[in-house]
Amino acid sequence: MPHFLLCIRSRLAALVLIALLMFSYRSLFAESPSLSGQTALPLVVTTGNDQGYTIKVMALRTAKTLLIDLESMARGLRLNYRKEPGGLVVEESFGMPGTICTIMTNNNFVRIVSRDPEIPARIIQMQSAPSLQQSRIWMPVSQACRLFAVWLDREVVYNQSMGQIHVALLKKNFGESRETIGIVSNEESFAGANSTKQAELSKTVITGIEVKNRDNGAIISFSASGLAAQASLVTLNAEGYTYFSLEKASGDSNALSQVYGKGVVKEIISKQLPGSGLQFTVVLDNRSFVISSVEFQRDKKNNRYLLYVRSKADGEEIRRKEKEQQIAQVLSRDIEKWKLDTIVLDAGHGGKDPGAIGANGTVEKHVALNIVRDLGTFIRLNWPDVKVVYTRKEDKFIPLHERGKIANQNGGKLFISVHCNASSSRSARGSEVYILGAHKTRASLDVAMLENSVIRQEADYTQAYKGFSEEYLIMSSMAQSAFARQSTSLAQHILNPGHRLAPDKRNGVRQAGFMVLWTPSMPSALVEVGYLSNPGEERILRDRQEQTKIAYAIFQGLQAYRKNYETSSMASMGR
Repeated sequence: MPHFLLCIRSRLAALVLIALLMFSYRSLFAESPSLSGQTALPLVVTTGNDQGYTIKVMALRTAKTLLIDLESMARGLRLNYRKEPGGLVVEESFGMPGTICTIMTNNNFVRIVSRDPEIPARIIQMQSAPSLQQSRIWMPVSQACRLFAVWLDREVVYNQSMGQIHVALLKKNFGESRETIGIVSNEESFAGANSTKQAELSKTVITGIEVKNRDNGAIISFSASGLAAQASLVTLNAEGYTYFSLEKASGDSNALSQVYGKGVVKEIISKQLPGSGLQFTVVLDNRSFVISSVEFQRDKKNNRYLLYVRSKADGEEIRRKEKEQQIAQVLSRDIEKWKLDTIVLDAGHGGKDPGAIGANGTVEKHVALNIVRDLGTFIRLNWPDVKVVYTRKEDKFIPLHERGKIANQNGGKLFISVHCNASSSRSARGSEVYILGAHKTRASLDVAMLENSVIRQEADYTQAYKGFSEEYLIMSSMAQSAFARQSTSLAQHILNPGHRLAPDKRNGVRQAGFMVLWTPSMPSALVEVGYLSNPGEERILRDRQEQTKIAYAIFQGLQAYRKNYETSSMASMGR
């Protein structure tokens, strides 16, 4: 063959090869996104109180749609994530206990698992399966927004005209929660859900319900996947029921049935009908609202079924209900406020402060601690609904002013301090119960001075008890006058002759300026269970069985006080 013919043949072959390569290149990128289609989409996030931020997330424009990079979107929402073979695992902790979302490529089902094992898993179906392109997982932007909105129960919306994704992280959509969408009642596996993907896409599946309240009614939106279904609407009856039905449709009836706390829509009940039909009973509040119409419309573009409820409010009825709710809330708060649910027990002295010491070496701090522990045990066994707080549970020094602070910080409703008495007279005997107030007898002053002397062992006692004088005591007593009656009642019940608090003598209820009773903002009493300076009473007070009997005698007093206190409190509130 001549040389010039060989050259022409070689050039023709080269041109054919180039044409084939160009055709292959164009075919390849006509079907999938190319690097040249990569762009960025603003993610506008509002966190509340005019706070927020804007960050750009990766996107790909194709001939058919706009894809969003799920990894980039998770990072923009400040969620933790990790890549796994064939998928992405994203974690959130906007609320406790938090959830984990597993997204797999080529899989229309997304799995959401709570960190709380008591909360069931959820499986959410998407119209489009995520795809793997250029080592990243992509999804159409509208579907990505729906996924994060249903998962996080937050507003996540793509504004096509502005070319932005808007996210509101401030709060959940209370009353319109998406938290139950996709809950599975059995152990349906993630892989098993994917095996039925094609069959599910061929029919209508209702995936969620959203109720938006308006001044003139409400819009009920039924989100769907799959083909369009024939819909029918039976309008309102006298009881406020409207029936909305879809032929050849399905959905999770339990997840789609919801109760709403406010607005014209009271409840939506979902029921699967024989023959693959799905019916929704929409219960409307026709007592508080005058309902003028209920209309149906299908949003073909977003594959949603919309019910428009038009109404006008009955203002007088609403005000009446609001007033009833306010009264109920006040009564509920009052009941909780006066409920005797926390008792603070204070064992006198402790640590470097032994308290009184008997002739045979019985130490007050040990006797008081044993009695307080036994008393706490009786309370817990008989009143499981009452919390017991100890100012000390071991041989530890606690400053007097700190004991009252412990009681206040724990929401105490009652403060009881246990001590043993002592006197220069070995014949002094019997039990006494003191409440805060100016002393009326020399004996009461002596007891208070003895118990208050421990403050000198505190490093900063001059500052901690600055201003504690007879004048201040009177002012403090006046300020605590609200508790005076309860404190006196408590003391009287503890000293009931039917309760064995001391061997054979009760010296009655007294008042004195005990510093340990100075700070508790609640009914308070100090119990002197007996005299360690009396040899006979020391033998009783050092006996472990007798200490338990004394603790039970104090508990019997508490029982009588609680019964009388809660009965009178409920009566005063008209209950």
